Amino acid sequence: MLTSHIMKQKEGNFDIVSGTRYRGNGGVYGWDLKRKLISRGANFLTQILLRPGASDLTGSFRLYKKEVLQTLIEKCISKGYVFQMEMIVRARQLNYTVGEVPISFVDRVYGESKLGGNEIVSFLKGLLTLFATT
Repeated sequence: MLTSHIMKQKEGNFDIVSGTRYRGNGGVYGWDLKRKLISRGANFLTQILLRPGASDLTGSFRLYKKEVLQTLIEKCISKGYVFQMEMIVRARQLNYTVGEVPISFVDRVYGESKLGGNEIVSFLKGLLTLFATT
């Protein structure tokens, strides 16, 4: 799958190439309805409030140019789930280019998601903070 990220980066010399579950033949497998709704809802709210120009803000399968990653890490203040979203929002503020490639995400076989009520509240607080400061 990383090969598609590298090919996309070379094709458009993108600063960031992000895997997206929500475009092309991308998708999610093994999630229950609740998790799908939370993910879609988070991305929907983010699209409305921040207009980031990327379709999957909560995903983390990304390829960054080294200097871009260094700059973004210095600028980002969020932790947890909001961090992935802030990376793309800050990238757009700095006029970095973002390419997307469809990915298929398969849920973990072992362990459980840490996504719970506290994480959802933290995400919403982070989203509103980014909205107010960008």
